[in-house]
Amino acid sequence: MITKLLVANRGEIAARVLRTARELDIGCVAVFSDADADAPFVAAADEAVRLPGASPAETYLRGDLVIAAALRTGADAIHPGYGFLSENAGFARACADAGLVFVGPPPAVIEAMGSKTRAKELMAAAGVPVLPGLVVDEELAADETALARAAASLEFPLLVKAVHGGGGRGMRIVRAPAELPAAVAGARREAASAFGDGAVFLERYVERPRHIEVQIFADAHGHVTHLFERECSIQRRYQKIIEEAPSVAVDDELRGRLGSAAVAAATAIGYVGAGTVEFVLDRSGRFFFLEVNTRLQVEHPVTEEITGLDLVRTQLLVAEGAPLPPELLTARITGHAIEARLYAEDVAAGFGPSTGTVHRFEVPALPGIRVDSGVADGSVVGVHYDPMLAKVIAHGASREQAVRRLAKALDGTRVHGVTTNRSLLVAILREPEFRAGDIDTGYLDRHDPAALGSAGPPGARGGPALAGAAPDEEVLATHLVAAALAGAADRRAGAPLPGVPPGWRNVPSAPQRVEFEAAGGTVEVTYRHRVTARAGGRRVEATVAGRALDVEVHHADAGLADLTVDGVRARVTVTRVGGPAGGRRGDLVYLDGRGGSTAAREVPRFVEPGAVTPPGSLVAPMPGTVVRLAAVGDTVASGAIVAVLEAMKMEHTITAPYDGVVTELRFGQGDIVDAGKVLAVLTPVAAAAAATSGMAAMPAAATTPAAAADAAEEVA
Repeated sequence: MITKLLVANRGEIAARVLRTARELDIGCVAVFSDADADAPFVAAADEAVRLPGASPAETYLRGDLVIAAALRTGADAIHPGYGFLSENAGFARACADAGLVFVGPPPAVIEAMGSKTRAKELMAAAGVPVLPGLVVDEELAADETALARAAASLEFPLLVKAVHGGGGRGMRIVRAPAELPAAVAGARREAASAFGDGAVFLERYVERPRHIEVQIFADAHGHVTHLFERECSIQRRYQKIIEEAPSVAVDDELRGRLGSAAVAAATAIGYVGAGTVEFVLDRSGRFFFLEVNTRLQVEHPVTEEITGLDLVRTQLLVAEGAPLPPELLTARITGHAIEARLYAEDVAAGFGPSTGTVHRFEVPALPGIRVDSGVADGSVVGVHYDPMLAKVIAHGASREQAVRRLAKALDGTRVHGVTTNRSLLVAILREPEFRAGDIDTGYLDRHDPAALGSAGPPGARGGPALAGAAPDEEVLATHLVAAALAGAADRRAGAPLPGVPPGWRNVPSAPQRVEFEAAGGTVEVTYRHRVTARAGGRRVEATVAGRALDVEVHHADAGLADLTVDGVRARVTVTRVGGPAGGRRGDLVYLDGRGGSTAAREVPRFVEPGAVTPPGSLVAPMPGTVVRLAAVGDTVASGAIVAVLEAMKMEHTITAPYDGVVTELRFGQGDIVDAGKVLAVLTPVAAAAAATSGMAAMPAAATTPAAAADAAEEVA
C-alpha cells in the first residue's frame, strides 16, 4: 500500500496527480525548481523539496535528486507524470533499487518502447502493422552521401523522428532528398536537447493521416484491456493541441480492430499500468503502429470523461499490486469529450513562446467544463519548460454539444499577461470543416493558424483603422474608450490637488487625448465630458482613431466602465498592471467585455529617448537560449541561418533578410536573451565591401590601451 507519494513533475500534471492522491488518503510530496518555487502545484502538496536550478537538466531530469527527495521525506512511491523522467528506464530501475514504487510499467518495458526502432520490431513480431524505416546513426548522419544512398530505398516524403522521447520534438518532414541532411542535423540537436539522446530514424510519411491512439491498462495479474480510442489529429509542429474521444472516424468494427491491436501490443511486451498505443490512420482506413507511450498521456482527461473513470486512481491501485478494478473491464463510452491545450504562445509569430507574469487566469464555470491548470493569478511563465498553461475539457451528450461547450468556455477565458493560442482554439472549434469531423494531421497546413486565430474572440486583433466600424472594431473602440475613462477615474482618485481635476486645462474647447498601442498599431482616443446629461448617464464626446462615437457613461472607476457606445451598452472590466518602477499607475491595460478581450499599452506623453537600434539588426523573436550563432565577418546569403534560439525545448531560427556580412554580435552561444534583443547586425555585402576598402589604409582596430597608444603614434 502506498502511504506517501512524490510527484516527479510540475505544472498541471503534478497538480492533477496530487488531487487524486489526496482523495486516496495518500501523503503528497512535490519537487520544484527555483523557477517553480511559487507555482500552484507546490502549494497543493503536503511537503515540497527544492531542486536547485531552473533548467530541466538541473532539476526535473535529475533522477538522483528526485530519489533523494523521496527518501528524505519518507515517500514510498514516485509518480513521474508525463515527460521528464516518465519514460526513463534507468530512473525506474533506480527507484526499485532505492526501495521505491515506480508508478509505471517495468523498466524493461520502458526500455524496449523507449527506442522507437526496437518498438517497431517488437510490434511487427506481434502482428501489429508498422511502417518501413531506417535508423540514422552518428556515422550515417555525418556522411551526406551515405545518408542519401541509404534513404534512396525509402519512399519520399519521409519523417525524421527522434528514437527517444516524444511531444513532436526532434521531428521533421522531408519532401526531397536535398532537404534530408539539414533536417537530420536539426532533429538530432533538438532530440539531444530535449531527451539527452540525439539518435533519429526515418520512416515513410503518410499524407493527411489521422492520429488515433488507444488507452491501454494492464495489471501484474495478467489482465490487459483497452479504454477505447482518442482522436489527436489537430496538431501544430507535431504537438497535439485538441484531442477528443471517441473519434468520429472510428466505427465499432474499426474500434474493435484498433483495440485488439493495442491489447496484443501490450501483451507482447508484458505491460503493466497505464499506457497508450499510437497509430496513424490513412484515408482508406488502414492503420499503422507509431509508438507506445509508457506513461499517462496529456490527453487522458477525455478518456476519463467518456468512461467516468479516474485513470490516476487506477494507476496507483495497480502500483500497489491490486488487479484492474471491475469498472475498468466493463467500461462503456458515454457521450463525447474534447480537450484543448491552452499554450502561452504567439500564433501570429509562428507559435513562438510567450513569457511573463499571468496577472489573471480565469475560465468560466460552465456545465460540462473541467479545467486542469498549472497556473493561477500571479504565476510566472518562463523559458525553461513546455508552454502549456492549462487543459480545458468539455463533456457532452454528443460531439456537437461538447464542441459548443468548449468553444464557449474558451471564448470567455481570461488570461492576462502572456499571449496565448486561445483565439486559434476557439476558431478551430467553430470552423465548419472541424465541426464536420473532416480532420487530419494536416489540418493546420490547410488552415493558416494566423488567419484562423484572427477570426477568434474579438477585440484582440485587427488594425486601428476604425472608420468602417466592423463588429470587432466596435468592440475595440468600446474597450479603448473604457480604458481612457477608467484611467481618468484612477487619476482623479489619486489627484495630488483635490480641488483641481486631473487633465485640467484653461482651454476648455480642447479634449483630453490619450494614445494606446493596441490591435497592432497606435490608436488615439479623445474624450470630453459635456455638462448636460441624459437619463441613462452623462454624455461624453469621444473619438477613436478619428471616428466620432456617441458615448453615455453609466459608471466609470479604475476597474470597471459601464458604457453605451453608439447605442450598445456593455460593461468592460479594466485591469491595469505594469508601469515604471515606483510609479503608481501601470501602463499595461487588459480589457474584457462585449464578448471580447483587448490588451493595450498606454503610450506615455513624455518618454525617455531610448537607444537606437542599428540598421540591419536581427532581433530575438522570443526569449530563449542561443544555441547557434554565426561569427563576425561571416558572409551569409539571403535566407541563411544566422542564429538559432532554443525556447521551451524547441529550436527557432533567425535568418538573413538579404545577402550580407555579420558585422556585430551582441550575444554568444549559451546566453539567455529576452524577446526583442538584438542578436546580430547584418550589413549588406556591397556596403560592407565599401566600408572595408575605405578602411584599408587605416590601422587595425585598437583593443587595449597599449594598442590604442601604438596606433596613435603610428598615425602621427
